[in-house]
Amino acid sequence: MSDGERHRPFEDRRLLVVSTNYAPEVTGIGPYATQLAEHWAESGARVRALTGMPHYPSWQLDEAYRSVWRTVEVRGGVGVHRRRHYVPSRQSALRRAAFEASVLATGLLAPPPGRPDAVIAQMPSLAGGVIGARLALRHRVPYIPVVQDLMGAAAAQSGIRGGDRAAALAAAAERYALGRATLVGVIHESFAPRVTALGVDPGRIRTVPNWTHVQGPTADRAATRARLGWDPATPVLLHSGNMGLKQGLEVLVDTARLAPDLRVVLMGDGNQRDALRARAEGLPNVDFLEPAGAAEFTDILAAADVLAVTQRASVLDMSVPSKLTSYFVSGRPVVASVADEGGTADEVRRSGAGVLVAPEDPAALLETVRKLAADPVAAGELGAGGPAYVARHLSREAGLARFDDLLTEALDGRGSARR
Repeated sequence: MSDGERHRPFEDRRLLVVSTNYAPEVTGIGPYATQLAEHWAESGARVRALTGMPHYPSWQLDEAYRSVWRTVEVRGGVGVHRRRHYVPSRQSALRRAAFEASVLATGLLAPPPGRPDAVIAQMPSLAGGVIGARLALRHRVPYIPVVQDLMGAAAAQSGIRGGDRAAALAAAAERYALGRATLVGVIHESFAPRVTALGVDPGRIRTVPNWTHVQGPTADRAATRARLGWDPATPVLLHSGNMGLKQGLEVLVDTARLAPDLRVVLMGDGNQRDALRARAEGLPNVDFLEPAGAAEFTDILAAADVLAVTQRASVLDMSVPSKLTSYFVSGRPVVASVADEGGTADEVRRSGAGVLVAPEDPAALLETVRKLAADPVAAGELGAGGPAYVARHLSREAGLARFDDLLTEALDGRGSARR
């Protein structure tokens, strides 16, 4: 095989990527869907993406799209087809169902034109999974859903109002979408048993971990702290990313209440931000920052002393936070306030870059943070495990190569003739 053939393995293939989230969203699964689609476009494929309007993590429609109902953009060589949908500012089972229903309706009624050679869908969007399955069936082409989260488990575990009633319906939609797949990608092996329980043959499941989609820090750490107003002598515990129910971020606010000598920083957005602000009222050592841009994101992570990943105690096997890949590349130690038996705990243990503490336990979290702050040498050694783990397992090149293998296997399994 020539160099050109190696670098353009999907020349003239027509691929459809279905993902409710896409650029310009910079957190969650949007960056992964975007980089994957653009990578395949660079590999010679003709790629279209069917997606929604930018709204995550704030759960508010991006100002630039307020009057847009349907549009086609070209980003990174990909034709991006956006369809308008309902965006709930607050989360409940009913509102989430309305969101999914609106995504499903607009996606099925107005898909991108043309017949793809394969359909790839990013889940947890139930609607995205069903859309992908229906369009692949319509065109009789391979279908590959990629499980980033499991919404049926999320509804049961995350504490969303009405979640118990929604769990069975969500699981039914997942069973439909996954049961019609040629192959199923999961971002962590801990998802495999639940995917199997939804009726998927274990022989059709492939592990395709997320990669680090951000660059490492470049700015002087002390200068970044000074710019942010962080006292050099005050330990900083930082959380970055979505502020939703499943994160259980109340534990960070309660930790700050126990420790006036600790600064707790919540950077990001989400439907629980206002509630967390109210909980932190009167606490001068809690800061709320807007989501950072790509140019300074990892510099801010690296300026903190400890990075926090938190989940409610009930969250077990439905999610592995995408923020972990960014945390690891920053070179700071991670404290994970999560259930010991979940996929998030597995990933932190595997990385060697973090410490586990009991979820929803402010005292335990504070004790661990203080130990790390008191021993900067040990904290530095722990943090150094993150970039090393990224280099071994989570590089962009390695992650995209796994998806190339997944797509190649699905296409070869259904016949390699181009249509």
